[in-house]
Amino acid sequence: MLCPSCSSSDNRVVDTRTSRGGRAVRRRRECSDCSERFTTYEYVEERPVQVLKRGGSAEEFDRAKLLKAIRTACAKRPVSMTEMEAIADAVEDAVTRQAGVEVASSLIGELVMDRLKPLDRVAYVRFASVYRNFQDVDEFQDFVDEMNERGRQEVQRKYQAEFPF
Repeated sequence: MLCPSCSSSDNRVVDTRTSRGGRAVRRRRECSDCSERFTTYEYVEERPVQVLKRGGSAEEFDRAKLLKAIRTACAKRPVSMTEMEAIADAVEDAVTRQAGVEVASSLIGELVMDRLKPLDRVAYVRFASVYRNFQDVDEFQDFVDEMNERGRQEVQRKYQAEFPF
């Protein structure tokens, strides 16, 4: 492992921990030449997962692309980078656990929306507006109205008292 500061290969492992639910090993290293500390991650090399797009094309699953979409939806919202990373981790875990090597992009979109909805409603709507590809304002308004109605029903159920007969 090369030191990112001085490019020396002479370093030692200071600390080792599991990361990402046991799917990775995080190692803190210290360079013997410049004493710089840095972190490395080790992952099991997995088979590439192909994402089947709406148009029929396929591309390799890209966690960075997923995280960028989540960041865009959460821009200027009170959602921490840690929470965004957790969503990306959960979606990636779900995708890699699929039986086959191909997964529909619609499944990925639904997984992200399921995790964004309880976290931040504005980020959820932003992501859904791109994912669902609304063609006009009326479709978007119907989606927001439906979401608001479901929210009202959830609040009503929460505060509705059950009386014994």
